[in-house]
Amino acid sequence: MPAFAPSSSSETAAVVPRPRRDSHAARIADLPRIEEPREVAPADARELSRVFFRRLRELPEGTPEHQYVRNALIEMNASLVQYAVRRFRGRGDGGDIEDLVQVGAIGLIKAIDRFDPALENEFATLAMPYITGEIKRHFRDTSWAVRVPRRLQELRIDIAQAKEQLTTTLDRAPTVADLAGHLHLTEEEVIEGLVAANGHTTGSLDAPQAERGDGSADGHTLADVMGEEEPALERVEDIQTLAPLLEQLSDRERRMLRMRFGEELTQAQIGAALGISQMQVSRLLTRVLAHLRASMLEDPAPDTP
Repeated sequence: MPAFAPSSSSETAAVVPRPRRDSHAARIADLPRIEEPREVAPADARELSRVFFRRLRELPEGTPEHQYVRNALIEMNASLVQYAVRRFRGRGDGGDIEDLVQVGAIGLIKAIDRFDPALENEFATLAMPYITGEIKRHFRDTSWAVRVPRRLQELRIDIAQAKEQLTTTLDRAPTVADLAGHLHLTEEEVIEGLVAANGHTTGSLDAPQAERGDGSADGHTLADVMGEEEPALERVEDIQTLAPLLEQLSDRERRMLRMRFGEELTQAQIGAALGISQMQVSRLLTRVLAHLRASMLEDPAPDTP
């Protein structure tokens, strides 16, 4: 593991809130009292951490002594979080650096709670995977514009790496078949991963679109060129639903509807053509229309096997 340089006070202040150091608890725990654990040199921090870890495992949880030892270990090893965060400073989709530091501190605390000094391993060897794992999980959970399953998030990374390798090897952009063969996946799985990658970032509907060949924007936004819902589409669906219902009506009922809504005749004219009164026409039309309306709105019956 590399040596960890002590961080500046402005950097380490963001790791975790400074816990209250109880000198009385330190005396009871038979440990040295450390005034500024964050300012301990890395070499000294490693030696002190070994002593504190051994004492931590002997103390009952929830006691002031246990809390003092645990807090001192967190502060003495805060530089590990700063070292891990430096690897992710270049990523622009992870939010504020302080957020990464706080997330990495969670990994540090988990490592402290799980470290067993009896195994005689270096604490940094265990802590770094915990810290970087929490930071990577933070990127996975917060940097995607559209939430996709973890499997597809990891597949996106594999596809990106495969693209880079195959482009160098083949001296051209790899096809879906090339990617599938390289990753030992089906073409459908590769396509699913490529589609999921579109959810990593989003664009504004008000952003200018570069549509010309030279890449310059012509003033149109994505909202200007997006299609709109066709108003007549709902009418087409209604007609498709209504057609079989009309077939169930009698010939006189269908003729009455055709004269009223197709030929736009009055009720009196329809009554004269059918040999019935205007009142009868009104009642029949009301009953037929109510029946059609109710039939169109009710849920379809399940298919019988």
